[in-house]
Amino acid sequence: MSKIISVHSFRGGTGKSNTTANIAALLAMDGARVCVVDTDINSPGIHVLFNLDETEMAHSLNDYLWGQCSIEEAAHDVTGHVGGEIKGQIFLIPSSIKPGEIARILREGYDVGLLNDGFRDVVDKLKLDYLLIDTHPGLNEETLLSIAISNALVIIMRPDSQDYQGTAVTVDVAKKLDVPKMLILVNKTPSSLDPNDVKTRVEQTYDAKVGAVLPHSDEMMSLASSGIFSIHFPDHAVTKGLRSLVDQIKS
Repeated sequence: MSKIISVHSFRGGTGKSNTTANIAALLAMDGARVCVVDTDINSPGIHVLFNLDETEMAHSLNDYLWGQCSIEEAAHDVTGHVGGEIKGQIFLIPSSIKPGEIARILREGYDVGLLNDGFRDVVDKLKLDYLLIDTHPGLNEETLLSIAISNALVIIMRPDSQDYQGTAVTVDVAKKLDVPKMLILVNKTPSSLDPNDVKTRVEQTYDAKVGAVLPHSDEMMSLASSGIFSIHFPDHAVTKGLRSLVDQIKS
């Protein structure tokens, strides 16, 4: 059975898109057919992690929402772009990075219901095992829809006061929407903090499961979104934490 996984954070800068890309890669390395949808229409960027150039984007999510293509026509096979031993397949549905098109969709809006239809259509048409939704930070109509239809929700947070407060809102919404599985990923944890203490505090604060506590990584910063971390650094502590998270998503 196909699974829809939403990856969300209440604030920007948590590493949400990086996490989404790495989850996709690890699932595909296990042989799964995976598609990532960039619904962060205001500030798209996950295509960079998959080395998809603007000139290769024949269609985008924007085109689908404007009725200019089918959802599967907006899906780009990026399996060969990421390197590593990918046994499955990775597709990406990017949002447009053209300033005029971003401005248009912000100005005119779109039918959010089309997203729901598109998600289900692309799962069927591409015969996906997993659909990963890279959401817009915060909570809006699109994000609520993505969370509501998900089989699992991964919430990304950093161990700071602002993230603790914002994450509480997202966790509360997810519980009210009765999401079948919710996992919190604590990212960019300073070396001065004990990961077990962080895990305990977060789980007690939200009464929710922590999927992994990832350390701050200089290697991640040096990679600078030029590729997928788990492929470049397969033995790194961050990759091991992401692998644990993926195993929990699959179970």
